Amino acid sequence: MDIQKLKEEVIDGKLITKDEAMELGTAPVKELCDAANEIRAHFCGNKFDLCAIINAKNGRCSEDCKYCAQSSHYHTDIESYPLLDTEAILKEAEHDDKGGVQRYGIVTSGRNLNDKEVDSVCESIRAIRKNTNIAVCVSLGLLSTAQFGRLKEAGASRVHNNLESSPDFFKKVCTTHTTQDKVDTIKAAQSVGLTVCSGGIMGLGETIEDRIDQVLYQRELGIKSIPVNVLSPIPGTPFADNKPLSKEEICRTIAVYRFIIPDAFIRMAGGRGRMDDKGKACFESGANAAITGDMLTTSGYTIETDLKLIHSLGFEVLSHE
Repeated sequence: MDIQKLKEEVIDGKLITKDEAMELGTAPVKELCDAANEIRAHFCGNKFDLCAIINAKNGRCSEDCKYCAQSSHYHTDIESYPLLDTEAILKEAEHDDKGGVQRYGIVTSGRNLNDKEVDSVCESIRAIRKNTNIAVCVSLGLLSTAQFGRLKEAGASRVHNNLESSPDFFKKVCTTHTTQDKVDTIKAAQSVGLTVCSGGIMGLGETIEDRIDQVLYQRELGIKSIPVNVLSPIPGTPFADNKPLSKEEICRTIAVYRFIIPDAFIRMAGGRGRMDDKGKACFESGANAAITGDMLTTSGYTIETDLKLIHSLGFEVLSHE
C-alpha cells in the first residue's frame, strides 16, 4: 500500500474504506504513524483536548462486562459506594478547573441511573456550571431521551458511551446489553443536542478488524471524540489473564483510527498508565486528547505531569468552552 498517497487523499477529503483500513493494519508502523500525525496536524492543528473524570458512583453493577472491576458478577477488590452528593462532585470539578482542564466527566457505574439519581446529577451540573468555567460531560449508562434532555437543560454538553468493540466481538464481552442498546442511547443523546464521545477498549482479545469495524461504525454515527482504552487486566474478572498489547500495536491502531476519522479528537484514556512513556508515542501517532488524573479503577497521572508532556510535544490545550 502507498501510505503517502492515501494520506494525501484523506487530506483532500477522502473517507477510506474498510479494505484500505485493513491494509493499513499491516503497513510499516513508523511510516503509518508519521502519516497519521500529519493528518492530525492538517485537520486539528496542535489543539489538544484535556478532560478529567470523577467516579461518582462505584461498583455493584448489574452488567457482566468481562473486563470490568465494577461488575457484581465478579469478585474484585473494589470499594462500592452510592452516588456522590453535589458538594463532593463540585469540589473535584473546581480542582480540575483550576488545574487547566477543559472538560469534567461525571461517571457512574450501573446499567443506568433512575430518575431521582438523574435529578441529583442535574443539581451537581448546575452547581459546576455556576461556580466554574469547566464543561460538563456525563457517562451515566443507557438513559432515555427525556433524561438526556434534563441533563442538557442543566448544563451538560456531552455524553460518553463507548461501543467498546465491534458489534460481533462485543457479544463475547457482555451478555446483559448489546451494541444496539448503546447505539440507541447515543442517538437519544444526539436527538436533544448533546455531542457524544464514544470509543472502545483494546486488549480484550479482539482483532484489528474488530477495532476497525468499531471506528467505522462510530464514523457513521458522527462521533468526533474517540477514547482509546488499553485493557488493564483486573484480578477476579474473566479477562484477568489477557496478555498486554505492545506499544507498537497500540500506536498502529491509533494511526489507523486517525485515517478513518481524520478530524476527530482521539483520546488516550484508561490504561495509559501501563505505557512506559505516559502515552508520548501515541500522541506522535495521531492521538490529540487525553483523560488526566485518576482513571476510574486504574491509575492515571496528575494534571501537572500531563500538561508538561503535552506542551513538550508542541500541543496547545484548548481553552474552556
